[in-house]
Amino acid sequence: MISTFKNAWKIPQLRKKMLFTLLMLLIYRLGSHITVPYMNAQEVQKLFSGANQSVFSLLDLMAGGNFRNYTIFAANIYPYITASIVLQLLTIAIPSLEALAKEGETGRKKIAKYTRYLAIAMTFVQAIGYSFGFFRQAVLADNFFEKTVVVLSIVAGTALLIWIGEQITEHGIGNGISLLIFAGIVSRFPTDIIKSVMMVKAGLASPIALVIFLILAILIVVFVVVFNEGERRIPVQYAKRVVGRKMYGGQSTHIPVKVLMSGVMPIIFANSLVAIPATIALFVKSEPTRKAIMKYFTTEGTVGAVLYILFTVLLIVFFTYFYTSIQFNTVEYSKSLQTNGGFIPGIRPGKPTSDYLQRTVNRLILPGAIALSILAVLPIVLTKLSSLQFNYGGTSMIIVVGVVLETTRVLEQQLLMRHYKGFLKK
Repeated sequence: MISTFKNAWKIPQLRKKMLFTLLMLLIYRLGSHITVPYMNAQEVQKLFSGANQSVFSLLDLMAGGNFRNYTIFAANIYPYITASIVLQLLTIAIPSLEALAKEGETGRKKIAKYTRYLAIAMTFVQAIGYSFGFFRQAVLADNFFEKTVVVLSIVAGTALLIWIGEQITEHGIGNGISLLIFAGIVSRFPTDIIKSVMMVKAGLASPIALVIFLILAILIVVFVVVFNEGERRIPVQYAKRVVGRKMYGGQSTHIPVKVLMSGVMPIIFANSLVAIPATIALFVKSEPTRKAIMKYFTTEGTVGAVLYILFTVLLIVFFTYFYTSIQFNTVEYSKSLQTNGGFIPGIRPGKPTSDYLQRTVNRLILPGAIALSILAVLPIVLTKLSSLQFNYGGTSMIIVVGVVLETTRVLEQQLLMRHYKGFLKK
């Protein structure tokens, strides 16, 4: 991986893309220190030490530390992720959107525009809820103009993150949305590590639990690398064709089907949805209702922790299949093979090829999705059994390792496209 980055740095075009990506991430981190106007920082900190501490800590973790400081990035990029999920599901349900998705680049741009509009609308609602719901005691705004500034600051922050993510995807290296989440998680690692070590020194947590977490972190890294790099190679043979005096085709190749073709996106999607009950609980004024939601739908209660883990596993498995079906359309792949004279040995072209590819993909990604789900929820179980506050450390580690591997793979593809000799030598 290090050699890939070093080789890519030597190529001027890739070096510009890498520098552009770093510049965009730097802007994101600088924006994380710009607080929302007309907010009392001391009152915000008091709320984090109150009864809703666990829920606030979860939202702060997802926001990359921006929620605790209530910066312009308090909503983070998650409204855009939620909007993407909604639009992708609507694409299946609404024929006009499905037809739009099949129009190629033009349709993709229109759907991306609709996603941005929906994300901004969701951020607007979320900003009102955060400012005048969660943190209403900390709001210093007196008139309509000042209150509008508070809301629009958060909306503008999320709009800027959407723009940064799209710019990284288009002009930088890797998936911009994933890299923004990656940057937010990594920024929290030193704080979590120092806090856990201090708890062990103070006798508030067991050193054995800390060692278990460290071993678990290493195992997660190993398993994620194995799953991301594991693939099934389906052999493909191209028929020989005579055109004029020349013969084309006849070569053998393969279709690489990865165990985790969807990468870390299922985990990001699942995290966005399982956090909804905790967010709703903060809006509920009735104390019994709020406690019931926290008990049965968050990790604060024992029953809630079980349901949370169950829903997390189911959502990760669902989104793994869903995202893979979008990326790897077996029907279109079968048609493409048939059009170009390719076939899988022993399998008839057309629908039998499509069915064979679908069966292979299903058998391959199910074990990977289940294993990924277990790795994501195992640290939650250990957190409930110990006193260490490594909240959702497994999911964070999976996202971090997955994004690094995806970014490395993009660089490798860029190097191959430029026929970089130093990289091609094995």
